[in-house]
Amino acid sequence: MAVAEYAKVSHKQRGRSTSALLEPLLAKGFPAHTAQKALVATGQKTIEDAAKWLHSHCNDPSLDDPIPQEYALYLCPRGRLHSRLQEFWKESERQCGKNRAHEVFPHVTLCDFFTCEDQKVELLYDILKRVGDRFSQSFPPSISLTLHASPSYLGFFIGDSQANVLKEFAVAFSAEASALADCHVKPSLKQLHLTLAHRFYPHHQKTLEQLAKCINPGEPCQWVAALYSRDMRFVHYQTLRALFQYKPQNIDELMINAGDLIFVDPRQQSDASEGWVIGTSHRTGCRGFLPENYTERAHESDTWVKHREYVFETASRSFTKTEKESNVKPNGEAHNLSMSRSVTNVLSLQNAALQRGVLVMRHGERVDQVFGKSWLQQCLTADGKYYRADLNFPSSLPRQKDSMKQFECDPPLSCCGIFQSRLIGEALLDQEVTVSCVYSSPALCCVQTAQHVLQGLKLNQKVRIRVEPGLFEWTKWEASRAIPNFMTGAELLEASYDIDTSYRGNFPLSSLVPLESCEDYVSRSSAVIKQIISACPSKGRGVILIVGHGSSLAALPRALTGLPSRDRGDFAQMVHKIPSLGMCFCEEQKEENKWQMVNPPVKTLTHGANAAFNWRNTIMED
Repeated sequence: MAVAEYAKVSHKQRGRSTSALLEPLLAKGFPAHTAQKALVATGQKTIEDAAKWLHSHCNDPSLDDPIPQEYALYLCPRGRLHSRLQEFWKESERQCGKNRAHEVFPHVTLCDFFTCEDQKVELLYDILKRVGDRFSQSFPPSISLTLHASPSYLGFFIGDSQANVLKEFAVAFSAEASALADCHVKPSLKQLHLTLAHRFYPHHQKTLEQLAKCINPGEPCQWVAALYSRDMRFVHYQTLRALFQYKPQNIDELMINAGDLIFVDPRQQSDASEGWVIGTSHRTGCRGFLPENYTERAHESDTWVKHREYVFETASRSFTKTEKESNVKPNGEAHNLSMSRSVTNVLSLQNAALQRGVLVMRHGERVDQVFGKSWLQQCLTADGKYYRADLNFPSSLPRQKDSMKQFECDPPLSCCGIFQSRLIGEALLDQEVTVSCVYSSPALCCVQTAQHVLQGLKLNQKVRIRVEPGLFEWTKWEASRAIPNFMTGAELLEASYDIDTSYRGNFPLSSLVPLESCEDYVSRSSAVIKQIISACPSKGRGVILIVGHGSSLAALPRALTGLPSRDRGDFAQMVHKIPSLGMCFCEEQKEENKWQMVNPPVKTLTHGANAAFNWRNTIMED
């Protein structure tokens, strides 16, 4: 059939189906271009989906912008092979953390992302159907997958004979899409592959390979060519998922519901206060500030839309009812016994090697984080005496030989910070975590955090706090541009803090230099964590608790596990994301004499803001 005839048929099909969805939206009063945009954004499935999208985006400042979506054509597995791949996705993330492959579901790329105007998207649907029909008979009855591994990549390579057919399919789709829909589509002509892991740390390669070998690539499978789209404006953004609802308290804040997906550009967070991010809602298109501890990292593909798919009927699809029903749990989840046994073996080998643990923790909420840098001025009488101006201020301040003004540069915990710290200690006690050694930054908030965590653990006066000046934060962030005058050991003892007076720090206070470079701070952190590890007994399974700052979590675990340090910009962005009592946990692998980051023994602590309340101004105002 000639190209002109293709265009004629496609135009007729497009006109009927487009009007069936578009005309009811126009009848509701929506402009044609925004109605078309809504249909594309929801995969052109139902009128109800498009209408809901339009109502949600009524305040979207970009609603009238003629920005097309980006589209990609993927070949995706279904059936038991897909289940095995999903198990690998989950287990590899649990054991080794996220890598680049976790951002997208298992797939083979046939045509990488390209743009298409909204009014021409339905042509792509017709092309997919037509090309799929043409290749349905020549599509391989089974696809040969061979495991390939390198220090930064792990995946299945597709055999040449089958790959050639898939490439011809991709070329045919791209040719028609370019000719009929005016799209610049590039088919994948290099080695076709299904990625299992990408951009992971080299010391995770062995574990990932062991998990990948548990996958039987010959499992029954049905292959589907699927057309997906994404919003091209947010390609290089991070995607967050809201865990809780947040109602704005200021005009520049973003309304979010639990489950909402948020686009965040790490390069545009300089205007955000600590603990906040600037993001754009996928659900509404609105932009604003939101509390970062209300969110978790989501996958990049969670915001993608699947438009149409073509299912290839292959011999590998046919399997008996007995095969389907065997190894199925009562709740209906497929369960691969060989995979589970192999994973269990990997875990048992690792658990047998685990020795000590290191729990690095940021301090609890400080008073200046709530009341600002001038918090002390709010709490001093005319004659310079301290009083409690708000219930979140501490009831009293420890004695210092110098002026009380020293607390401006070395602020204490708020009452909520004390409660947070004790709550973490109680949670560690519930999990039967045995803390053998405690190290703290000399900052008062860190010493107080360590003290109250130990109280929650019921270890106060049993385990002493070793004050280590080398654990103080990156000095470039000190607002006073000088090292604070910390409380002395004698002053801390007088204030009833359980300090180990026999401990001599690895870094004397005099060695701390104001405005140190990021490289110097990372080097200091690397040296101090190594000295702490060597000073603590290697026998037993006790946990070494280190209480420091946000920068401590960004530097110490990476130095301990041998991960490369981040550059200055990435380092600063990471630190801004770490909330009060944020934790990282590292376990020792004795056989390899290495450390690995794993999930902390207790859950994270999340809570909302509670603004100051003036009953007179609120209740009595007209």
